[in-house]
Amino acid sequence: MRTLIERFWADLGNLQRVYIVRHSQTRRDRLTSFYRDSLTELSSIGFDTLAGDGQADYVLLRNYCEKQIDLLENEARDEARYAALIPFAKAITDLDEARRRMEPVEPEKAAGVLNDLAKQLKDLVPTLGDSLKGSKFEGNQAALAVKNLRETLKNWFSFYKGYDPLFTWWCDEPYKTADKELETYAGAIKEKILGVKPDDENAIVGNPIGREALLNALRFEMLPYSPEELLAIADEEYAWCLLEAKRAAGELGFGDDWRKALEHVKELHVEPGKQPQMIRELAVEAVQFLKDRDLLTIPPLAEESWRMEMMSPERQLVNPFFLGGEAIIVSYPTDSMSHEAKRMSMRGNNRYFARATVQHELIPGHHMQGFMMARYRPYRRGFNTPFWIEGWALYWEMLLWDLGFPRTPEERMGMLFWRMHRCVRIQFSLRFHLGELTAEQCIDMLVDQVGHERANAEGEVRRSFNGNYPPLYQVAYMLGGLQLRALRRELVDSGRMTNREFHDAILHENIMPIEMVRAVLTGEKLTSDYQTRWRFRR
Repeated sequence: MRTLIERFWADLGNLQRVYIVRHSQTRRDRLTSFYRDSLTELSSIGFDTLAGDGQADYVLLRNYCEKQIDLLENEARDEARYAALIPFAKAITDLDEARRRMEPVEPEKAAGVLNDLAKQLKDLVPTLGDSLKGSKFEGNQAALAVKNLRETLKNWFSFYKGYDPLFTWWCDEPYKTADKELETYAGAIKEKILGVKPDDENAIVGNPIGREALLNALRFEMLPYSPEELLAIADEEYAWCLLEAKRAAGELGFGDDWRKALEHVKELHVEPGKQPQMIRELAVEAVQFLKDRDLLTIPPLAEESWRMEMMSPERQLVNPFFLGGEAIIVSYPTDSMSHEAKRMSMRGNNRYFARATVQHELIPGHHMQGFMMARYRPYRRGFNTPFWIEGWALYWEMLLWDLGFPRTPEERMGMLFWRMHRCVRIQFSLRFHLGELTAEQCIDMLVDQVGHERANAEGEVRRSFNGNYPPLYQVAYMLGGLQLRALRRELVDSGRMTNREFHDAILHENIMPIEMVRAVLTGEKLTSDYQTRWRFRR
């Protein structure tokens, strides 16, 4: 199976490098055909003849192909919703796809296409918001599509310009005109449908996918739960966090007013220029804690090879907190920020919030994951799921809490802030996609129930709904962590594995839905048509 999967990734990579034109039915059709052919090939393999690892790989590849087909179908359905706003898309994609097929270009004909495109765009602008309408989601998607189509047209034009004198003679001016009209049209969509300025990149517009689509996504991530059941789990976890936050507040002299305690902690930040040194100290502290308790095998090179970068002010609008992996990317104010932005960034990245974040991003979190993924069963890296990636890092936050990593009420408040944050992520993500909350209400929830600075809450919601995150990404932190916690109870608390054996085994199996991690580690009998069934929450 490993050889088959490695060939699958190689073949898929070839196709994805060729069929890269967005908003192209040709791309969707070719990739769908590839996934269906792969499923046919997979079904010809004798499942019962495969070893345990091979059977797990079979199920993983089947699930991956079925998921990708579903995503392509969803993409087509979404694009159909705003197709009326980009009626010129095919003209652009046809040009670039012909180039990629290496068909000879006809300069005069191409110039005519560009000329017609510019006229069509100019005629469409006055109709926007009148006869040509759409929802905010449709308008946002159309504006993003125009931006992408503009880049596609630029790549097409740049391929020939200067290399083909006749092409340049015919197409130079028509291209410039069409490009300008595309820019104008994208701005007009923003103004007339989204109600924002043409250069506003910060409007928060999401796409509530609905309950049935959520159930489908949960099935592919191997969680046999309904959205409503997951919301109930989030409520239970939040109630625990609230109780602990009130207890810490009492120790700090604030009674049960956890918000005042949180405000106290937010002011405990280092002065400008001192954040990198603090991050290093916190990273060393976390690693030593793991070593002292023999929790995980930490290769010396993993400990040696992480590095630090600083996050730009622009990027902090979307990611107000740390990001990480081999490089931890630190959010902290720069001299170019406004006074208010500086204060919010410092408060949101204080010492005690950072103490919980550093181990999440580095060791034992994402840096450790990435280091091991490159070395153990790397052919599984394509089976990407946030429930394994983010769930692992969140699981360690819970385990470290249980093992006494937070020593003071300030340290406990810092960890509880993030834990409450993960609970509310489940709430606002699922309720948004169920159509129960608006983006603005999601922001309010983060401010009121977690204690976020408002600008940071806006960045969180913007990141959740405007970016490339799948709809279940934000719920995966807490739920993936709870899955791993349940699995640890099953294997470590029962004496079947030590902490080190358990944690090393998870990393050695590489990325996959946590239910499949459980199947591999427990030796569960699988079938070729295996479907999710593990109820990890009791």
